[in-house]
This record gives sequence, structure tokens and C-alpha cells, in this order.
Amino acid sequence: MAHQSELIEKDILAYLKSQEEKSLLRFITCGSVDDGKSTLIGRLLWDSKMVFEDQLAALEADSKKVGTQGGAIDYALLLDGLQAEREQGITIDVAYRFFSTDRRKFIVADTPGHEQYTRNMVTGASTAKVAVILVDARKGLLTQTRRHSFLVSLVGIRHIVLAINKMDLIGYDADKFDQIVRDYREFAAPLGFTSITALPISALNGDNIIEKSTNTPWYDGPTLMRFLETVQVEDDREEQPFRLPVQWVNRPNLDFRGFCGTIAAGTVKPGDAVRVASSGKVSKVSRIVTMNGDLPEAVAGQAVTLTLEDEIDISRGDMLTATAAPPLYTRHPEANLVWLHDEPLQPGQVYLVKTATGITPGRVTAVHYAVDVNTLEQHQAPTLKLNEIGLARLELDRPVPFDSYRDNRDTGSFILIDRFTNATVAAGMVIEAVPLDAAHAGVTEVATSSDDTLSVRRISLGEISATNLNAVDLTSEWGAFALDVSPRIVDYLEKGNRILFRLRDLAQLNPVAQVAFDNTLAFEFDRTAEGISVVVFKRGTEPPKGYGDDGTGI
Repeated sequence: MAHQSELIEKDILAYLKSQEEKSLLRFITCGSVDDGKSTLIGRLLWDSKMVFEDQLAALEADSKKVGTQGGAIDYALLLDGLQAEREQGITIDVAYRFFSTDRRKFIVADTPGHEQYTRNMVTGASTAKVAVILVDARKGLLTQTRRHSFLVSLVGIRHIVLAINKMDLIGYDADKFDQIVRDYREFAAPLGFTSITALPISALNGDNIIEKSTNTPWYDGPTLMRFLETVQVEDDREEQPFRLPVQWVNRPNLDFRGFCGTIAAGTVKPGDAVRVASSGKVSKVSRIVTMNGDLPEAVAGQAVTLTLEDEIDISRGDMLTATAAPPLYTRHPEANLVWLHDEPLQPGQVYLVKTATGITPGRVTAVHYAVDVNTLEQHQAPTLKLNEIGLARLELDRPVPFDSYRDNRDTGSFILIDRFTNATVAAGMVIEAVPLDAAHAGVTEVATSSDDTLSVRRISLGEISATNLNAVDLTSEWGAFALDVSPRIVDYLEKGNRILFRLRDLAQLNPVAQVAFDNTLAFEFDRTAEGISVVVFKRGTEPPKGYGDDGTGI
């Protein structure tokens, strides 16, 4: 392992250089209660020789005092350090640990499995690139397994390790392992993961953690450590359009005004044109200032101070962006919300919306739908309760620059804060208007029919994703059009899902209303700053309590 390298004794500078050049992987462990997340990370630290002598002595003493293994080493105690965690044998807070091997450096976040602490799990997942989702081999998939899988898909994690733990308690049964893998792949199919790697493990005994286990001769895949060392995680932030959320305006004297912040995406050089998202003013970068001197170029992840050639009004919370690819600048973002507070969401109530470097008062004006974490189906909901996930529309007191969360985590995320208690009540991930193509909204042009006076474009709605891209943007349509809806989409709506149409004005409402009428569907529309939003859905005979009408119509 890296810390045991002979270079430590022979050439410390060469050792430090080798450490600097290693890639860094951030990953999390998640899953349901008592699936073995803390034990797994503790085993990784133990087997990679990253437990120091004083920690080892304390671990041995604590294992005898509060351990759950009958006096033997309880690896979970390396992570569960809070007194309440040790008393209850659960994980409450997120614990971060660093370790390294000869190939890579790692930062792992041990997240809690209890539903009550879902907010802590979201915090740990927000910076990770890989998720290790543990499943108890005796119990199979549980509600928290599904909830955490859905959450890691929302926060942009694309590589999943399905670690089926406690295989020793089912006699290393290959058939049981295969059945859990099939169930999970079927559930996760619409979540858009790039890879799902299933491993049979025993975190307590170390099976398939560092070395191949002789207890699973039927398994020919990698060990957990081998996977973590070799998985290729794409980081294309430098290829994206330039983004610098301004954190501080540095004005030490009359001759210097610099704009400080961490570059969220892209690259910048002196002479590059940049745009202020709030005002649209354009200037050129004069210098890139750091503590160690000026830089010829800065890239995503670097904290820098930029000076501009022109005097422009810029303050904390503004964003410097590429001129050719500005962000979405709006008062009405639509976002996936994860509700994290005991008190339910109150639509219309003013919250503080904290973005990368700015705080803006705002409110949730509508909840389009909530998601059933077991089936991923969407259903009508007037509000969101603790740990519920849904798509909502916000109204902010002033426009704020956003990117789609799928494009940029830093500029596409926010949290909602209660103004009076200062509690974080929700985490949000912005989705932008879905383009008119089959890859997103499933919209394709079918035909154009014309006569002497009128040309009508026919637009077909294809299959729509069951996660969060069930929005159709028609604001760019200027001529007359009609909508063709496939039976698959009608079936999608019959199951209780909803489709959001974004329209430019009321003149476009008729084709959407016709779709609702032809298929015995209901629709509701609302005026926004950008135009009209229309939600099409199947009205139930038993609406949620306190929501909507009596189910028979408006």
C-alpha cells in the first residue's frame, strides 16, 4: 500500500510527488439499516493498513466495550465515532475517511441508512463519483435500498457497485445472489446508470474485499478494491463552458479590484472574453491572480482571483461565464426536490434559496409530482413530506444563474433554508427545459400537411423517461401544430404519471387540450414568466386528501 512505500525512507520528496500525481476517487457507501456499510469501510481501512497503532489500540478496547462481535474486532467502530452511534449500533452522521493504494487515492463517505437521516446521505453523495450500495443477502432489496439508488441517480452518480453483503450468513448461495442482482437491475433500469457491478462479499470476514474469496468459486468478477482502483470516472468539467461563481470582491487598494471564486467548469486565460450572467456585460480577463503569482491559465477546481479590463458592477452571488454559452438566468427554475425536514413543504411560503455563492428569497409555487421510490412511478401530490422526492417549480425574488444539474453539479444545485430556524429543509437539482429531440422528451416531427391557407406540423410524442425528463418544451414552435400521442404514452399517463408541457402563449394550448380530451385526461395550466405551463394527467376518482377537487372534474 502507498503509505508503506520504500520511498518514505529513501526519498520523501519522490514519495510526495508520486502521491500528488495519483488520481483521486470519491465514493460513498449507502443502503438500508444494518447492511454493513460502516463494517465494509472499516474492513477496507484495516486491510489496506491504514489503521495506525493508537487507533488499533483504541479499536481493540472499544470492540470489547461496545462492539457487536463478542469482543472480536468490530470494524464499524472505525467509522461510528459518535456516542449515540456506538450506543445504538447505527450510523447517524456522515463519516469521511482517506486511504490510498499504489494505484489511487480515495475519499470515502460512510452515510447513514436510517430513513430519518436521508439528508446526511444526500450530503455525502453530492460530491461522490461512485456509489457502493450494500444489500443484506438475507433480506434482498428494501425501501431504503431503492430510495438511496434513486437519490444517487438524481445527484449524478453513474457508476454503481451492488455489494451483496453477509454472504456468509446464507452459505454463499449463488442462486440467491443472482436473484438479488436480477431484481436490482430490473428496478434500476430507468435510472440511467452507466455501469452496475455486482459483488458477493462478507464485510466482516473480508470475502472479495481485497483478495478473491475461496468461498465464492462461482464468482469471476473483480474484488471491491480492484474495481475501485480501475474504474474510469469521467470528469469533463474542463470541457464545459466557463463558470466562476463570485464568492468575494477583493478590493485591497484603489488600483486593484479582483473577483474571487472557485472555477466550477471550463478554463480561462488572460484575454478571454467573459460575461456577467446578471447584467449581460462583457469584458476580457486581464489577470489570473493566485497566492503564488499570476497564472497563464486556470481550470475547473482552482480557486483564483480574476481581474477584468473594464469596470463592471459585480458582487458576491454573480457568475462570470463564457460569452457563447451563458447559463439559464431565471426566476422560475424547475428542480427535483429532496425534502429533508419533519415539517412538510408549504407551497407559497418564503424560504431562502442558497446557490453556489448567493442566497435569494424564494418560494415553491407548485409540486408537479412526487415519486414512489419503490416503483419510480409519479403521482399527484400537493406537498412533499420528510424524505419524499418530487419535481417542483420555484419562484425567486430575483433572477439567478443556473445550469442543468446533469451538466454541472456546482451551478445546478441549491438548498432551501427555513428563514426563522436556519434549518436546511430541502436539496434541489435544477432541470432545464427539455429539448425537442427523441433523446430527451421523445418528440419527433412526423409530417407536415398543408393546404392553400394553412400549414400544420404534426409532432409525435415518443417514449418518455420514468425518472425526471417527462417535460415537453414547445416554446420554439411558431406555426400551427398538432400532437400525436402513442399508446405507450397514454399507458404512461394511465399509471398516474404526469407530463409537463411548456408553451409560449395561450395560442398553443389548444393542441395540448385536444390530447387531453381525446384520451380522457385532465390538465391544469398556469402562467409563468416564460409563458404557460400545462400539466396533463389522469384524474383519479379518489384524489389525495385536501388536494384538488372531488375527482369528477373542474
